[in-house]
Amino acid sequence: MSEGKDKLQRKLGSRQMNMIAIGGSIGTGLFVAVGQSISEAGPGGTLLAYGLIGIAVFFVMNALGEMATYTPVPGAFETFASRYVDESFGFMMGWNYWLCCAFTMGTELVASAIVMKYWFPDSNSIMWSAIFLVLILVLNLFSTKIYGEAEFWFAGIKFATIIIFLFVGILMIIGIFHGHEGGFANWTEGDAPFAGGGLATFSILMVAGFSFIGVEATAVAAGEVKNPTKAVPKAINNVFWRILIFYIGGIFVIGTLVSHTDPNLLDADIDNVAMSPFTLVFERAGIGIAADIMNAVILTSVLSCGNSVMYEASRLLFSMSQQKRSPKIFAKLTKRGVPIYAVVLTTAVSLLCFLAGPNGDSIVYSWLYNGTGLTGFITWLGICYTHLRFRKAFSVQGRSLNELVFKAKLYPAGTWFALIACIVVILGQAYWYVGFGEIDWQGLIIAFSGIPFAIILWGGHKLATKTKLIPYDNVVLRSGDEI
Repeated sequence: MSEGKDKLQRKLGSRQMNMIAIGGSIGTGLFVAVGQSISEAGPGGTLLAYGLIGIAVFFVMNALGEMATYTPVPGAFETFASRYVDESFGFMMGWNYWLCCAFTMGTELVASAIVMKYWFPDSNSIMWSAIFLVLILVLNLFSTKIYGEAEFWFAGIKFATIIIFLFVGILMIIGIFHGHEGGFANWTEGDAPFAGGGLATFSILMVAGFSFIGVEATAVAAGEVKNPTKAVPKAINNVFWRILIFYIGGIFVIGTLVSHTDPNLLDADIDNVAMSPFTLVFERAGIGIAADIMNAVILTSVLSCGNSVMYEASRLLFSMSQQKRSPKIFAKLTKRGVPIYAVVLTTAVSLLCFLAGPNGDSIVYSWLYNGTGLTGFITWLGICYTHLRFRKAFSVQGRSLNELVFKAKLYPAGTWFALIACIVVILGQAYWYVGFGEIDWQGLIIAFSGIPFAIILWGGHKLATKTKLIPYDNVVLRSGDEI
């Protein structure tokens, strides 16, 4: 154990940083959930919903990128929230996002067991969860460089699959590959493009948001990337546009080739990979082992996401420990620069996945997934608010914007748009549970459980420490050793 060193090592390259964010934000949301979205809102409604959320995420990433390039520290938005808003707000942001990552880790381990049961239906869920947990733990304990390399290849498989899918899909659309009669009837006939109307499209905003959660990993990695002032802006731009093209391109291909009335789309879920829209398109193109291929890709995707969130969670705990917002033991590093105790605690919380043994895979998967429901939107909302205060402090203190290596696009309109979009989606989710006559109390409580948790974190810390909103004149924009 390294007691003397208290800084993470900058061993991540730009290509690895790009893949960390891609690995955390492309998974079952694209490979499975898009099919359900198209069946509910039609291809046009789904494309509109994902496009709007994509724009909001673009501005969130710009806001975060501006702060992360100016002050490239581990923990990123947790550190920024404490400096530019107040200590209690940063405390809430850090622990809220850490718990989101830890629960997501558990969710991915449960999903890995479900995927393996496609090939081994009578196998034990706990066995598979344990095997993949050990794999992810080993990758995160060796060194940041090894973790980054593993994530590069995990995410690379997803990257290649989507490129091949888009290529095959386009060939089918123009008639070179069989499996499609041609034309764009799904986009032009009757109400097909916007099946379900405006309410259905609005409901997809929430699904789209959850699918994009993970792109903020780019900033979390800023404390360990080589030459962050160049790597972070490049990663933010590249990652966003790649993810947006993947989602928008995927929706276009699926919406063109598969009718929104196809019952297979509605049946697509983590338990039934044969109904994944990707599988359906590959099968219609004549690829007979499409289900096996996609199951393998989804397994890689699940492991990639688990690997990514383990990294994010441990670095957040490390950062909070340095700022005395978590026990100091989490700031201890191994000789390879890994915050080992932070990794261990995150692993301990992810052991909740083993509840899948007595309670059933799908039930526990839903518990853990819903338990992290709004934490991503709360994080994005907090990033936007922090960015507004960062810029205001910059102005009040008479600093020149030329000091900013990376400037957020369309500030302040872009940041305000993203902030308002997050609020609308959060509040709009309530209508989904109460707007159809009979109130779904269980669904409502689970969906909004993240809000009281965040309030308790913020309010409890404020009562204990008596912190106050930091005046703009007293905001520490960057200390001398942060380059």
